Amino acid sequence: MDTSNFALAGSNVKCQFEIPDDLRRVEVDEGQISQVMNNLVINASEAMPAGGVIKIKAENALDKPEDTLQLAGDSFIRIVISDKGIGIPHDFLSRIFEPYFSTKKKGSGLGLATSYSIIKSHGGSIRVESEIGKGTTFIIYLPASRRASPVKKIKQHDIPVVGKGRILVVDDEEVIRMLLRRVLIDAGYKVETVSDGAEAIELYTVAMDTGNPFSAVIMDLTIPGGMGGKEAVGKILQIDPGAKVIASSGYSTDSILADYGKYGFSAVATKPYTLGELEATLQQTLQS
Repeated sequence: MDTSNFALAGSNVKCQFEIPDDLRRVEVDEGQISQVMNNLVINASEAMPAGGVIKIKAENALDKPEDTLQLAGDSFIRIVISDKGIGIPHDFLSRIFEPYFSTKKKGSGLGLATSYSIIKSHGGSIRVESEIGKGTTFIIYLPASRRASPVKKIKQHDIPVVGKGRILVVDDEEVIRMLLRRVLIDAGYKVETVSDGAEAIELYTVAMDTGNPFSAVIMDLTIPGGMGGKEAVGKILQIDPGAKVIASSGYSTDSILADYGKYGFSAVATKPYTLGELEATLQQTLQS
């Protein structure tokens, strides 16, 4: 729920959840499954430009559809994500999970392909149903665990904090800039956004010269066709040796993340991040 609400923060689209208390556990990589939900929720939101409700339902399932008979195990959970958006043309449905295939003018076309790969790697399946003008439904099956469910404890980083300061967000994806701007403003920060490192350096310089410096920078490491975080952080530190720059990346294997301090970063925020995790990282960075 955190991932879905974070993706829609400040938008005219909301999520409606239906999750039973007795839902069985699944043994998954939390970050990867969060990425899947983030991709599907953003797609659903973009399919409803006038706003609406995305319904997310999870349930225990003893059956499995004929097209997923290859799934191992005898017990599953089923996750259904439905929107009332513009729908997907029937001719495109068989290709929707192909890498680089997209019906959008913008975007890499990798979101659904990545989601498909993640679900398959967890021993599950994902399929899509859609009708033009009526909406789209994604149905995910994941094998249920046989282990008993533990008592859930609240983690410190899941507790929202109230922030103060001026934050610069650097990311080539407009949707990420928009989402971070919304949630950080809601959290109490003042926020500026730019699309690459060159713009960040220029804006950071102006901020310093006018006596209105940024408290921290959240900087994407990889910016296709532009200056990324590795190069930009060094130039920002030349302007302000005390700059606090957080490395943001969706690639958990990026070598910079393993030794971020060596490159001049103060902390790391790995995508997809929840609101609580991001705010906690930002707060810790500002207090260090």
